[in-house]
Amino acid sequence: MYQIVKIIGCLLLAFNLQAQSNIELYPTSWFVGMKWNKVQLIVRNTTTDFSNAKLSVNYAGVQLIKVHAFENKKYVALDLVISPAAKPGKVKIKIADSDSAVSIAWELKPRRTGMGKTFAKGVTAKDFIYLLMPDRFSNGNRLNDVVPGYKDNLVNRKDPIKRHGGDLEGVANNLDYLQDLGVTAIWMTPVLENDMPLQSEQAGMMAGYHGYWFTNHYAIDKRLGGENAYKKLIDAAHAKGIKIIQDAVYNHVGNEHWMYKDAPAKDWINQWPAYTNTNHRDEAIFDLMGNASDKKVMLDGWFVPHLPDINQRNPFVANFLIQHALWTVEEFGIDGWRVDTYKYCDEQFLNNVNTALEKDFPTISIFGEAVANTVAGSAYFTKNNMKAAFTHNAPGTTDFPLSYAMMDAINKPFGWTEGVNKLYMTLSQDLLYQAPEKNCIFLDNHDMERFVSMIGSDMNKYKMGMNLLFTLRGIPQLYYGTELWMKNFKDPNDGMVRLDFPGGFPNDEKDKRMVSGRDQTENTAFNYVKTLANFRKNNTALQTGKMMQWLPSDGLYVYFRYDQGSTVMILMNTSNKTKSVLLANYGERTNGFKGFKDVVTGVIGANQIDLVPMESKVVLLTK
Repeated sequence: MYQIVKIIGCLLLAFNLQAQSNIELYPTSWFVGMKWNKVQLIVRNTTTDFSNAKLSVNYAGVQLIKVHAFENKKYVALDLVISPAAKPGKVKIKIADSDSAVSIAWELKPRRTGMGKTFAKGVTAKDFIYLLMPDRFSNGNRLNDVVPGYKDNLVNRKDPIKRHGGDLEGVANNLDYLQDLGVTAIWMTPVLENDMPLQSEQAGMMAGYHGYWFTNHYAIDKRLGGENAYKKLIDAAHAKGIKIIQDAVYNHVGNEHWMYKDAPAKDWINQWPAYTNTNHRDEAIFDLMGNASDKKVMLDGWFVPHLPDINQRNPFVANFLIQHALWTVEEFGIDGWRVDTYKYCDEQFLNNVNTALEKDFPTISIFGEAVANTVAGSAYFTKNNMKAAFTHNAPGTTDFPLSYAMMDAINKPFGWTEGVNKLYMTLSQDLLYQAPEKNCIFLDNHDMERFVSMIGSDMNKYKMGMNLLFTLRGIPQLYYGTELWMKNFKDPNDGMVRLDFPGGFPNDEKDKRMVSGRDQTENTAFNYVKTLANFRKNNTALQTGKMMQWLPSDGLYVYFRYDQGSTVMILMNTSNKTKSVLLANYGERTNGFKGFKDVVTGVIGANQIDLVPMESKVVLLTK
């Protein structure tokens, strides 16, 4: 009799374990003490459906309010209310039908301590962001290059659109290098799981090495090292005073994501009678004379056929995305968000997710990627001073109009609206933003031609660009390798501007992280960035000071950053003539100062600053 009971018990245990393995919960866990305490839990059965099932929850401080059914019967959503009195532990979710019952454990965790001090510190104008692509930056663990079970296990460093094997451990191994450079924050392209096969794009059969093809929001890609490697990297970065920015994508998923492949309902994805690509025109959203059709194509059109466009107007989808953002900050301890494809998302949803993040994490920072053609278009997607039909609440944006203007100032000859006048005019429109200093400013990124190539490998122009990047208002962002003179155009594909960081991979011919691995030009570029970045790290005028600019004259552009502690003068001579600049001509800012010190060279002078053609300088005024 005992043996029979034992056998039955083992069979029931085996059934229970099998049933649990078929159940997926999103979010995978939650936290006590969150202001977002009304959690909508998506329950997915990967094998059977919930047609006849009854779900119940038995845990002190957790109340099940409602169970939602979906068109796809393999899903239900549970509306849970978590009391402030709830304690950490395993919440039992019972799933029962006429034949069987199973209990699933859903964990409630304690909240992190140290918000604003040890995590969720926020990235501000005091910081210097380094943008990198983990797959292309450094391979710290070759054992995770190929992970059995993934749909793409090809690693080929000779092909710019395949995976190369870089990972999170590789990033962690280079924290000292980045700290020495002056970096205070790292923005990585997405680290979430991209379990996608190679996809046919214009460039050829492309891998999801860049990270923007999500297939599981609640998993870190194992080829990057998985959850443990991500947590170790964040902890190690924080220990060195370096913040971590995570890249969010609310607009789309990869077509292997259950949200598309096995959707709870068709309206989780924006549907079209025939494939419809987005028109990419942000003007269609805010144009007072625009039409509904153009706006719909802009917002609901897809990027490419393998990236289904998410419908954030669906309340279940919106809750899923908002809760994932909140869960990520609490689970991993990141410091800020960069939001990809910001302008393509439902506007009210964007405000809602930002509000939720700032409510639970008041010190978090957020900037959205809005590739806008105009300052007005850029400002529209942030907190602004315009009377538009919709009011956005994002603190900042990726400042594309300023990026374009900086390149015009460097590359184009002086004109009424060209060259440095384009930069002057663009900055003069800062009145449209409520807080332009919260914008991320940059010379290039992973979607652009590399800066060094755009300036024709001209060192004078390079220094001019770096002077602008580290002295203008906003949060400076440098694309990986720019400090090492990395260059290329997107020819024949984007992979050419995403080549491997030299020295980050085993058997690299040269390690350009080391002085000995760099040539004279590369050392000059590296040292210039390092000097400026570390000066800025200790100069409050460049971080949070005011700015005053003078009308450009014959290719000469002068502006100041200043506060009570210091005054920094920035000069650009974009003409083909030598310019002699007298401090006295800028008395509104120079009165009371007797001289200056060149921030990069250390040269001391008084009264007059001479600039040869295409020369720029950053000087600290002295009394």
